[in-house]
Amino acid sequence: MRVVVVSGIWPPDVGGPASHAPEVADFLHAHGHHVEVVTTAWTPPEQRAYRVSAVPRSLPPGVRHVRGASLVHRRARAADAVYTTGMFGRSCAGATAARRPYVVKLTADPAFERARRRRIVEGDVDAFQRTSSGARVALLRLARDAELRRAAHVFCPSEYLRMLALSWGVPAERVSVLPNPAPVLPDLPPRNDANGRTLAFAGRLTAQKSLGLALEAVAANDGVTLVIAGDGDELEPLRRRARELGVADRVRFLGAQPRERVLEIFRAADASILSSSWENFPHTVVEALAAGTPVIATNVGGVGEVVHDGENGLLVPAGDAGALADAVSRYFADDGLRSRLRAAAAESVRTFDREAVFGRIEQALAAAASA
Repeated sequence: MRVVVVSGIWPPDVGGPASHAPEVADFLHAHGHHVEVVTTAWTPPEQRAYRVSAVPRSLPPGVRHVRGASLVHRRARAADAVYTTGMFGRSCAGATAARRPYVVKLTADPAFERARRRRIVEGDVDAFQRTSSGARVALLRLARDAELRRAAHVFCPSEYLRMLALSWGVPAERVSVLPNPAPVLPDLPPRNDANGRTLAFAGRLTAQKSLGLALEAVAANDGVTLVIAGDGDELEPLRRRARELGVADRVRFLGAQPRERVLEIFRAADASILSSSWENFPHTVVEALAAGTPVIATNVGGVGEVVHDGENGLLVPAGDAGALADAVSRYFADDGLRSRLRAAAAESVRTFDREAVFGRIEQALAAAASA
């Protein structure tokens, strides 16, 4: 089978799709399939055992989108199917023009994400489903619905997102839940309790992550430090906020880190923290748990489908800085709770087997190609 894998971001970028797309491409290549990748990049991406083609991000948006659709079209003409984790409009246009089926890995509401980037709407993804914001949002929703309804199959990492996709008119028989796989762990050193009380976050530093709440939780808990691995638009505002709260000496900004290093950071930490205003099913939650580290998180989107309060982590309402600070305080004050959550962390994601997850993607692509 010949497959084109499409992703808006690719290593050295950070974020879920930048981890997921290469892993799927590597899996398909290792299973004897011919793989090509289409992405966007500031500089030409490093080639792998398969071809990686990129549209320059330096191009103006309209030109970049046309070039992306054209590149997907050219590569899809020689392929049997397309697997897309982003650039859905370009994937739909390119695959449709090439008369090839495409399978979607959905990570969020594309209409909401596009509206946020254009600063058309505020609030979270749930509020976006219930409100009308004019003609521009209506067009974004129409585009989303067309892109997803034409897909041969849509994978959602959570039941939360699957229900949203059904509400957009995606046929039930063509949408299913496929969790993010647990990572293959490198040899990780044991935790060193001499590191003190440490929280860790990894991911893109965006408004969605609401890391200001995590900083407030640190400020409310003396002796707690926060390690942040990632980069993004919110980096400088977060640095300023840390200084305003008087915790700059207890917050370490490491910048973007390779995935193996992220796993090491999680293993070394006492807990992972996720203060997001909205989420689907973040990769880093599974990564932290797989590394044996409990998660203290806001109960948004599909997070509660993998983090179970009092079992492998602690959950608090979104946007509640006091509740998040209290959860951090309770976690470090209760040795028994901390030990119990840590003991359950890795086992709680044991069923998220990489071969099984990627095998389902392979089956869906094969079914689409033979239809």
